[in-house]
Amino acid sequence: MTTDSMDKNQLLEEFKRCKEDPSYFISNYVKVTHPVRGLVPFKLYPFQHDILDALKANRFNILRKFRQAGCTTISAAYSLWMIVFQKHKQVVILSKGDAESTEVLDRIKIMYEELPAFIKPRMVEDNKHTMKLATGSSIKSRPSGKQSGRSLAGSLLIIDEAAFIDNIDTIWAAVYPIISTGGRAFVLSTVNGIGNWYYDVYHKAIAGENSFNAIDINWESHPEYKRMEGFEDLYKVMEEKNLYVDKWEDTTRKNMPMKQWLQEYECEFLGTGETYLDGYLLRRLVEEQSKEFWVKYNNKMRVWKEPSNEYEYVIGVDVSLGRDRDYSAFHVFNAYTGEQVAEFYSNKTPINELAQILTTEANLYNNATVIIERNTIGNNLIDWMFNIHEYDNLWIDDKNDFGIQITTRNREELLARMEEYVRNNIIKINSKRTVDELLTFIVDDNGKITADEGKNDDLIMSLSITVFLLHILADSGPLEMLHTEEQERKPLEPFRTTVHDGADNSLEEDIRWLMK
Repeated sequence: MTTDSMDKNQLLEEFKRCKEDPSYFISNYVKVTHPVRGLVPFKLYPFQHDILDALKANRFNILRKFRQAGCTTISAAYSLWMIVFQKHKQVVILSKGDAESTEVLDRIKIMYEELPAFIKPRMVEDNKHTMKLATGSSIKSRPSGKQSGRSLAGSLLIIDEAAFIDNIDTIWAAVYPIISTGGRAFVLSTVNGIGNWYYDVYHKAIAGENSFNAIDINWESHPEYKRMEGFEDLYKVMEEKNLYVDKWEDTTRKNMPMKQWLQEYECEFLGTGETYLDGYLLRRLVEEQSKEFWVKYNNKMRVWKEPSNEYEYVIGVDVSLGRDRDYSAFHVFNAYTGEQVAEFYSNKTPINELAQILTTEANLYNNATVIIERNTIGNNLIDWMFNIHEYDNLWIDDKNDFGIQITTRNREELLARMEEYVRNNIIKINSKRTVDELLTFIVDDNGKITADEGKNDDLIMSLSITVFLLHILADSGPLEMLHTEEQERKPLEPFRTTVHDGADNSLEEDIRWLMK
């Protein structure tokens, strides 16, 4: 039955049904412009029904989506439903740029124009960024900007491609008090690295640490990308235009870098910029990291496996001054299996305490061979372990010096060896903390291998040092450890300030703090 053949009572019932159910309204009365089929009824796919159900059931929703999923169109149609059927509501749609904000509102206006008369309120305001209906409800579609959040107020806030809006944390802080008393929010985006506001909100939603409901969809949910029952008419139209669902994945993957595929279609949170490790390696590390561990030293140390008498172990240490800038870190690896069995990470541990922890753990792991980066205050840590705690199994270089000196040249060599061991699956990394650092470890525009802005690389460097020792032991034969019994014990020098080039005298004050 068409609306033209309905009587007044039937139209009223139809109106009520549309008002109560946005999915019904959109599926039956909204038209969209499809890239293949032109202007067509918006027949919702199953995953789109799921999104609408989530929007209806939850005040705050955050969606992780694949590229070209039609989710922006869903948010546009939902916005139209709200202003058509609810009075005095204001929807605010925030996009990353002016072109995007205009395009979203244009989509909504096309939907509005195609509505049948019995559910089509009169338009009372229509301009580039605003449409207002006779219901008193309106949609404002705006680009993001430094001042975007200051003037926003609405019953529903939609943030499109939130991961690509640089100032979204500021905008959210400004607008949240307005929607906190009853307003709703829908945040949607393809992924764009880690460490941004979108990444943080999504993962807190997954962990139940905020009020957001997390929604996940990837390309396999879309019948235009993966064949499903019930869409035979669609496939017939697509094949007439030489578009074959069965070939979509292979064709798409061949025409883009692996990292792009993982981010845009598999919805993987990978590092920003040109990551040092290839995308497929990062994906494997993310999948393989272990969630089963226990903690020691107030969560500074995580342990995946206890020591076994069957194995010997190695420990690689990167030492820092701390003070909220850098972290001291060390890894414990099984010298035979190449598996990470423990990890320490802290920026609040003085050198004397770190030496005690290292000595305790090295003894526990069968007198593990310990290699310490001796730049800056690494020598102080060596002094504490060798002279105070009398730990003998410290690695010595070919110049008969304790530890390893990191230079610009050998840093790249150490990182290259680490990459080789990861790529060839020689080592197994269990730590999410370490993997997270690798996701933001990049090659910048100048070709420098470095942590992304605002990120750290202390776990990466200690991992590279550990791999260096594993490689040496593999070359010389497993278990052929380099002991230090022949070394003469030296008096402890608590304020030694041997540093790499570029250090200044301010280090001594920091060292005194660390030695307390």
